[in-house]
Amino acid sequence: MTHESTHLIIKNARVVRPNTPEVEQKDIRILEGKIVEVEPRLPVSDDAQVFDARGLLAFPGLTDAHMHTGIYSPLDQDARTESRAAAMGGVTSSLNYIRTGRYYLNKGGPYRDFMPEVLSLSRGNFYVDYGYHIAPIQYSHIEEIEPLIEFFGVTSFKIFMFYGSHGLHGKATKSSQNEFLMTPEGEHYDIAHFEFIMRGIRRAMDAFPDRSDIISLSLHCETAEIMRAYTEIVEREGKLKGLRAYSASRPPHSEGLAIFIASYLAHETDCMNINLLHLTSRKAVEAALMMEQVFPHINFRREVTIGHLLLDYDSPAGGYAKVNPPIRSREDVEYLWQCLLEGKIDWVVSDHACCSHEFKLDKNDPSNIFLAKSGFGGTEYLLSGLFSEGSKRGMSYQHMAQLVCWNPAQRYGLRQKGDIAPGYDGDIVLLDPNETFTVRAAESESAQGYTPFEGMTLTGRVKHTFLRGRHIYNNGAIQGEPQGQYLWRH
Repeated sequence: MTHESTHLIIKNARVVRPNTPEVEQKDIRILEGKIVEVEPRLPVSDDAQVFDARGLLAFPGLTDAHMHTGIYSPLDQDARTESRAAAMGGVTSSLNYIRTGRYYLNKGGPYRDFMPEVLSLSRGNFYVDYGYHIAPIQYSHIEEIEPLIEFFGVTSFKIFMFYGSHGLHGKATKSSQNEFLMTPEGEHYDIAHFEFIMRGIRRAMDAFPDRSDIISLSLHCETAEIMRAYTEIVEREGKLKGLRAYSASRPPHSEGLAIFIASYLAHETDCMNINLLHLTSRKAVEAALMMEQVFPHINFRREVTIGHLLLDYDSPAGGYAKVNPPIRSREDVEYLWQCLLEGKIDWVVSDHACCSHEFKLDKNDPSNIFLAKSGFGGTEYLLSGLFSEGSKRGMSYQHMAQLVCWNPAQRYGLRQKGDIAPGYDGDIVLLDPNETFTVRAAESESAQGYTPFEGMTLTGRVKHTFLRGRHIYNNGAIQGEPQGQYLWRH
């Protein structure tokens, strides 16, 4: 079959849905990009292309709700290579965090000038559908929250709490922090600014009552002052190396304290929809659950990454697995899985940030974790990683579909994504639940050149990905040219 079909029938698929426990063999009819029928033994008309799924599991296309495209490479180039990796992993909707300042476009100024350039560079370069979360960095950005919603269809925003005394990779002075964020002289990226962002979000919810349920604020929760002090201690003592040193320099209670602060500010400002991003540890999750009890009127959501579910700080990947917040202990990893299984975590993401092999480690001191760049890719292993490890622990297919398909799509206003049912986009990923494979960076579509998951054995491999009925990934090969559309959220 070609990837250009406007009428497609996927036959003999074992359909996995997020809100239905049964996995039933059915056919899926997709017409003009939309699912129109999901029934057993659908009749085939002359104009239909037919694809035989041969009993593979059919998940809804994944929503990878936490990615960073264009952070280390030009946005248009990164979009091409990393969305190919997304398609390889069954992702059909990529939501990317972006901000002004160093990295990304390396520009400051208003978002009314910044976002048209972002969308221009994105257009025609994504193999999957794509959208953006925006971080208000300078004071004037708070006044742009409502225009971003109205004129760019952006409904989700972000605060990087650790930027108070840290840059992307490590410690920063006040002057270097202003230079890094490219903020006007005299402005501060601090708790007061976070409060005012929350007040701006609240005003936006009032201004757009029809969208208030999908207007949300996401937080990277680490406490800058704790990180500064512990980084100095770890470096001065010199007892720890690698990922253990980095974890100790940004300790779990730094996450917990930041969650407390963010939650109280959300209460104070009546900022109702709060997403607590990439929780890494028992202390972080316990703090998040505690705040939900203290402030039951706040609509909290909790996120973990596939990296924090598959790696611990004794990983042989070493500095290649440096990320913010850090990779934690095996005990923390198992606690995250326990919380996932108990329904205390709402979705799983990749936090994909392609940092190429030649830039990841410091050339002169490659063993120094504090000089390594932060972040790594992993969107291509999001479903396989969750499926492989989740299956070992008894996670149902339905629950998996909630975590990587339905829950993030609904939270972020992608109303046509996340399920296999009439009216939804024809985004389908076919997975072989029995195929075991070894992760090799050389086989990835990503331009990164390495993966911290190298050598891992996973069971459950993505074989085919369909985006709005188009066959974009076929058993190891990307199909056709980029067809991703911008996800304007209403």
